[in-house]
Amino acid sequence: MYAVAGVSSAALAGLVALAAVRTVHADARLLRPASSPPAAAAAQNPALASQAAATSPVAAGRRHRLHGLASWYGGFFNGRKTASGERFDMNALTACHPTLPFGSLVKVINRRNHRSVVVRITDRGDLTDEGRIIDLSYGAAQQLAMVQNGLAPVDLQVLWMGHK
Repeated sequence: MYAVAGVSSAALAGLVALAAVRTVHADARLLRPASSPPAAAAAQNPALASQAAATSPVAAGRRHRLHGLASWYGGFFNGRKTASGERFDMNALTACHPTLPFGSLVKVINRRNHRSVVVRITDRGDLTDEGRIIDLSYGAAQQLAMVQNGLAPVDLQVLWMGHK
């Protein structure tokens, strides 16, 4: 009887531990999107420059910046698949965002120290806790010097919208 109770307690403790761990997954391989960003295409073809400038998310990003908290994640998720189907590499420059299309490029600026990094969106997650707006890979968090604090106030600027 006590052995059964011990096994049940261990199973319950395991379930509680799993529920306490964030279920956000991210991929950190920095791969090029299937198509070139509009700015790159415009650089190759000057005739497209004015059209790209008018429709570019870069121009839209200058008008609309997001403000909030960034968090980061690493080790536990390293090597696991993300919502985009890629494998998470905690040292690459990637991030999780609840709504931006996969492949989007986002400039993240740490408001405390003004460091910035460009990340590629590769995963989804519920980031509404504590006012978070993005979850960065460990490598991106290192670039922003926010690893020790865990959270940092940031500005996000969408440089290019992905297609997925």
